[in-house]
Amino acid sequence: MLTIHPPKRFLFGPGPTQVEPRVYEAMSQPVVGYLDPYFFEVADQVKKGLQECFGTTNEMTLAISGTGSSGMETAVSNFVPEGSKFAVIVGGFFAERLCEMGRRHGANIVRLEKAWGETAGDDEVREFILRERPATVAYVHAETSTGALQSGNAICEAAHEVGALVIADCVTSLGGVKIGVDDTGIDIAYSCTQKGLSCPPGLSPFTASALAVERLKTRARPNTVWYLDLVLLNDYYSAAHKYHHTAPISNFYALREGLALIAEEGVEARWARHLENHERLVARMESLGLSMHVAQGYRIPHLNTVRVPEGVDDLAVRKRLLADEGIEIAGGFGPLAGKIFRIGLMGPLATADNTRFFLDAFAKAVR
Repeated sequence: MLTIHPPKRFLFGPGPTQVEPRVYEAMSQPVVGYLDPYFFEVADQVKKGLQECFGTTNEMTLAISGTGSSGMETAVSNFVPEGSKFAVIVGGFFAERLCEMGRRHGANIVRLEKAWGETAGDDEVREFILRERPATVAYVHAETSTGALQSGNAICEAAHEVGALVIADCVTSLGGVKIGVDDTGIDIAYSCTQKGLSCPPGLSPFTASALAVERLKTRARPNTVWYLDLVLLNDYYSAAHKYHHTAPISNFYALREGLALIAEEGVEARWARHLENHERLVARMESLGLSMHVAQGYRIPHLNTVRVPEGVDDLAVRKRLLADEGIEIAGGFGPLAGKIFRIGLMGPLATADNTRFFLDAFAKAVR
């Protein structure tokens, strides 16, 4: 008999999100060794599924052992050399984290500042990058702390004009909205498993273009972070299968099954489902007299930020939802602390019935 009994929760927050029963079942399967041929079959299936979700044919597409922040550190430690100029579009908490990682790796940080919840326009992005002429540019595609969706087309175009690589943080966007790595021109992208992919946390999907891989090969010295050295990781996951670390086998099973579910639904159908339920949520919030934090056209469809109405205690609302219905949502932090609710409609919870269930409970808690 199991001795652990977690409470039943409906995870309507920004992550982790609700996990499909099939994914849990996959995690319960027997563990094989980290050099077992079956494990590498699973890893190859994961690669193909991630290529579809990222929108890329990049040969270097894999899952990093670690949560989304390990993907961020992989990107920065491998592609932002010490002493190089690192340009970051900053409009939220996770762009700030990119800057902090860059500083710790000895980069010269230059920033294009936006208010939390705003995105950078094409003209200002272009002027910033052409003026600074950095070696690497980074932006957060879907900023978890604000709910804002940043277009990457102008960023990539201007960066490539000056010979810079582009890093895109897709932690919240992968599996929930189109990224289009190849069409956009993104060189390096990373994500996580516990948001748009609706899997447990523990892996960070990652992809790097052929140009990025060439830059990697010309580094003056190896990555100082051994665990996240892409050269070594590629030797492990590629045909050589040279031992590097003990991969979390059960997490790979989970991700493989989560990606299979996405493939069965169709990735574009999944994006459309998230958008449809986002529109339901916005309409209901407006009918309650509440407003969205991010302007229409710049919102993450599956991570909604709703402004806390005057006179309402956001923590009290969240506590009531958890106590009465087992519903988890999140509040804001940093400059948005106490000012927004962060509401995820992702994966299995992004249905008409589940959205209605949440909205009825939310309306009652706010009243």
